[in-house]
Amino acid sequence: MTLVGNWSYPTAIKFGAGRIKELPEACAAAGMKRPLLVTDKGLADLPITLTTLDILEAAGLGRGLFSDVDPNPNEKNLETGVAAYNEGGHDGVIAFGGGSGLDLGKMVAFMAGQNRPVWDFEDIGDWWTRADADVIAPIIAVPTTAGTGSEVGRASVITNSATHAKKIIFHPKVLPTVVICDPELTVGMPKFITAGTGLDAFAHCVEAFSSPHYHPMSQGIALEGMRLVKEYLPRAYADGTDIEARAQMMSAAAMGATAFQKGLGAIHAMSHPVGAVFNTHHGTTNAVCMPSVLEFNAPFIAGRFDTVAAYLGIEGGFDGFRAFAQDLNDNLGIPRRLSDLGVTETSIPELVQGALVDPSCGGNPIELTEDNLTALFKAAL
Repeated sequence: MTLVGNWSYPTAIKFGAGRIKELPEACAAAGMKRPLLVTDKGLADLPITLTTLDILEAAGLGRGLFSDVDPNPNEKNLETGVAAYNEGGHDGVIAFGGGSGLDLGKMVAFMAGQNRPVWDFEDIGDWWTRADADVIAPIIAVPTTAGTGSEVGRASVITNSATHAKKIIFHPKVLPTVVICDPELTVGMPKFITAGTGLDAFAHCVEAFSSPHYHPMSQGIALEGMRLVKEYLPRAYADGTDIEARAQMMSAAAMGATAFQKGLGAIHAMSHPVGAVFNTHHGTTNAVCMPSVLEFNAPFIAGRFDTVAAYLGIEGGFDGFRAFAQDLNDNLGIPRRLSDLGVTETSIPELVQGALVDPSCGGNPIELTEDNLTALFKAAL
């Protein structure tokens, strides 16, 4: 099988090793002549970023770069990025990197022409209609990790630095116009990032499949996404140069983010406030929370995960799947407890309040109340 494709669901995706070279053509398709590449601080000086800037410069597109992006990007990063975009006379954004660079880049394109604060566009009801859609700049997304799937998403997660709450900012036009998925860009990822981002993709698929909402297309995508993670994440972790494993994980990441249109649940509702308060890696935090959430949701999801286990070749139905999820964490060096990430029992009330207002609550098969969230945090601690 040749791992190359041109896809238009959920948006135009140029997938395949070496396709970063097609970035100038993607800029032309998006109408960009002076793009700003937005990435995080850790990627700014790495060869993959410098090579990408060389490609842009050689095509006469400049080498505009903004990299003042924290691991959990906040409104301060966004304000600085919007200023850099406007002062540089840019006409589009290349969101480049893992979840932080992708999310912040999309928000720079979204906010550059708006006159209201970013919190006015939180993913609540029809708040997205408050935005002036005509001034949203075009976006190209280039993931360099295989996990968040933000490259195919219509929203970004931004942390409020004052309240330490993560907020989801949504607008249909935040969906990138073109995505370049080049698995060669992920080859240099450290093992712990490979594990954490890969398990983020796995959590997206697990929660989408668990969601009670009706979306059979997402259900099928989530199921196959779980299979790809099971087969290829251990390979990518063991050998970062395994380009087939890297490619399949990049597919799984995009699939997870496409699938969770069906909904997310308690894993993300817990992970978001933990990340905001303790600055933990999002995917790793998801992985730590997953075993407790699977047990909590068991009365409603055990039957459907019997089917998942059979499809993945796991014996023992739901119980076998739950054991597999814990074994996968262990084999990838993931801590078993939230306390291993620095979470304390005294912080649980604050974390519960953050989880209660997180939009991810809506996709859990069991309603998330203050009492059962408190129990879940204690179980994961």
